[in-house]
Amino acid sequence: MEQRRLFMAIALSVLVFFLWEFFFVDKENVHQRTENNRVIEAAKENLSQTSLSQVRSDLTEQMLKKNKEIIDSAFKAARLITVNTPLYRLKISEAGAVFESFVLKEYREKAELKSPPLEMIPANLKGGTLQAGFAGNGIPGIENAIFSVELSSDYLEIRNAPMKISFLWESPEGIIVEKRYLFSPETYLIGLDIIITNNSKRTFDDNLILSLQDNLPKEKSSLGFEGPSALIDNKLDQVKLKKIAKKDTYTGKIAWIALQDRYFMSSIIPKTPEQASMLLFLEKEKKIKAVYMHPRAMIAPGSSHVYGHDLFFGPKSMKILKEFDLDLDKAIHFGMFDFLAKPCVMVMNFLYGLIPNYGMAIIILTLLIKLILWPLGSKSYKSMAEMKKLQPLMAEIREKYKHDKQKMNMEVMGLYKTYKVNPLGGCLPMVVQIPIFFALYRMLYEAIELRHAPFFGWIHDLSAPDRLFDFGFSIPFMQPPCGIPVLTIIMGGTMFLQQKMAPPMGGDPLQAKLMTFMPIMFTVIFINFSSGLVLYWLINNIVSITQQYYIQKKYI
Repeated sequence: MEQRRLFMAIALSVLVFFLWEFFFVDKENVHQRTENNRVIEAAKENLSQTSLSQVRSDLTEQMLKKNKEIIDSAFKAARLITVNTPLYRLKISEAGAVFESFVLKEYREKAELKSPPLEMIPANLKGGTLQAGFAGNGIPGIENAIFSVELSSDYLEIRNAPMKISFLWESPEGIIVEKRYLFSPETYLIGLDIIITNNSKRTFDDNLILSLQDNLPKEKSSLGFEGPSALIDNKLDQVKLKKIAKKDTYTGKIAWIALQDRYFMSSIIPKTPEQASMLLFLEKEKKIKAVYMHPRAMIAPGSSHVYGHDLFFGPKSMKILKEFDLDLDKAIHFGMFDFLAKPCVMVMNFLYGLIPNYGMAIIILTLLIKLILWPLGSKSYKSMAEMKKLQPLMAEIREKYKHDKQKMNMEVMGLYKTYKVNPLGGCLPMVVQIPIFFALYRMLYEAIELRHAPFFGWIHDLSAPDRLFDFGFSIPFMQPPCGIPVLTIIMGGTMFLQQKMAPPMGGDPLQAKLMTFMPIMFTVIFINFSSGLVLYWLINNIVSITQQYYIQKKYI
């Protein structure tokens, strides 16, 4: 009964497709498109309307019989092959020869020691990832293909040497598709060759497509990037999710494409960068798909074609990604001041090698930067101290000329000239330091080294917000878990002390009130920031207060 309904659905789909092609498709306009756009549009159609693509060429009774064989094979139970290496545990389904699970052994889901290892492929991701297909549906039925693998066991241990596994599927007309994986025990890099052997009577002419799939990020953050990216024409393209609706196709010489979150990424890397396309799809149920589309290949009957790739599923670690020499480390980008942030990561990791505590490494790194910037800071605080000495005289001028602002400004400028004080002297040195502050700020948010890295006491994870205790109930403006943000409160106190040490704002009471509330605003904002960021800001404030106190004692 179920099979009869299935065949009826296929027949109706064929009829609808035939009528649509006959009455509604403007064939003249189709022929007027450029070949590249035609292929891309066909790929989008195949990927977004799978039900139509599966029956697109089933217009004859002969093809319907072949499709029946494909559908029948789909009912067979697909084996799940487990590949175990020292770095990860992977499960590959014979249905499509796709990755259905990828567990990273050296990383945990949560900071707790009993937390399970990190799973990169969500359980609700239907169809897995690394699905292969063709832009023009050149091999009908591959979407439902059950591949075969010559393994006596469903479990494969890879310890001492690399090992290959081949998954094979043959289409009804005799075209063989082989997905050959190469696993190595010492690296996250996986080889993937897709080999098309044409044993049919026609010339194969189509574009191979290979896709990555994942859930959309659970939380949106303005600090770091999460989503699809690619290295195209030696330039990094990071596509924000909200921009996909406007532009979903990227073409050029592609070195790799990837889906990345805050700390991890999955990537397809062609063996040789070539003129290709990346297609992006926002799927229903909050899914994102990035598709790598190869250039068109023509395979004559009796010949084969090999599509070579490397795959990377693992951490966004600069040290790990640089080892491959595939420009994958360019996926780690810390924004506008990336050129400053990356050296900071390397210094932080070096310090961790000496003192194996990333909290201490952040403190020492902050002290080193403050030491380098000490002359600029001293100049700034000296100018502020001189301004503070002039405050009584400025107050007299403001009172005397409070009804004549033009005269007041002239007298104030004269006062600056007499005492040789530059009113911007306290600001300009600070402006020079801003790029370094922002570089550190972004780096400490995204550096995977800080993920689940403990500091001391109640701080068990430098990448998570600072919380002492767990109240068990929600608090406005505070992300769970809700507890006492001890480090953040202390940081707010240091900002308040800095504010009191600074010279009062002259002439603008509103601006003075706003500056008074700044420590409170920053404390509220920092409540949900990672404790590593808060620690950096706290140490920076403490050193700045010490330097400011020293300079004021010296010049006042």
